[in-house]
Amino acid sequence: MNLHANAKLGLAGRRELVLAIESGASIRAAAAAFGVSPATAHRWWHRWLEARSLADRSWRPHRQPRRLSALEEAPILHARRETNLGPGRLAGIVGRARSTIWKVLWRHGLSRRARGQRQSYRRYEWSRPGALLHMDVKKLGRFRVPGHRATGSRIDHDRSRGVGYDHLHCVIDDHTRIAYVELHPREDAATNTATLERALRFFADLGLDPPEAVMTDNALVYRRSRRFHELLANAGITHIRTPIYTPRWNGKVERFNPHPPRRMGLQPHLAQLERARPQPAKLHPLLQPQATPQLTRRPAPNQPRSQPMWAVQLAAPRRRRLRCRHQTCRLCRGVV
Repeated sequence: MNLHANAKLGLAGRRELVLAIESGASIRAAAAAFGVSPATAHRWWHRWLEARSLADRSWRPHRQPRRLSALEEAPILHARRETNLGPGRLAGIVGRARSTIWKVLWRHGLSRRARGQRQSYRRYEWSRPGALLHMDVKKLGRFRVPGHRATGSRIDHDRSRGVGYDHLHCVIDDHTRIAYVELHPREDAATNTATLERALRFFADLGLDPPEAVMTDNALVYRRSRRFHELLANAGITHIRTPIYTPRWNGKVERFNPHPPRRMGLQPHLAQLERARPQPAKLHPLLQPQATPQLTRRPAPNQPRSQPMWAVQLAAPRRRRLRCRHQTCRLCRGVV
């Protein structure tokens, strides 16, 4: 039940008012006791006597002589279902006022446009091991003492404030799911470039051919790092950036970063590395088995080898957007 902001009587208050009048109190005395006007008490008392109901009535008038009949509403509803257009454009089709069309659509629950069918995404996998590498960074908060989720107590919840963060740099092969992980205190461009260099040597030691592309998100450390782009150019590797708000493109890293099954966090099973000489982190067997069984796996016959957009990115280099005179233009300051 929707009540306006100044309503003094709810459904329970109306019931108590009616019971007070039934017990022998006058309408004026009951109204003074409940802080309402005698007219309000009179209205709820007689409405209880007539319909035995204390709920609010509809504000709709009893007569609507200018309301469209069902036969006249049918063309509007049919045009809405066929074209999915709004009232403004339907007005020129059915020859009615847009306000009338909106009322008809709202009355039949069609005022909001039906959502389009969700785009289906097929699982992708490059056919050759080591052809595509996914790279991303996971930010992990440090703590001096375990938090309330582990201990169940919030007494020392401030003791870990200001401790800092650790950054988990992950490089995962698209085909075999082999992960190369390093733990660093920062996520700057130099750290990302050095991590990728060691990851390339790691995958080369496994006998894999040089990668064709490296996929990252749109972070500044990947977009504006000269050392990172020089490393990719010298190795003949194409840089693929995911579209904004589409983490599923880099999904293999996104699903590796969150906590694995059994609520086993990554940090307790990562070797604490020396800050001066970063080394690959040792993962728990549940996260990365030593003998990876996916090395000989091949994609299904009907499984796509790559996305259509990637084929365009591999065929032609990226073009720089021409800058305009507006120095504050947000579109012109970026590079596509």
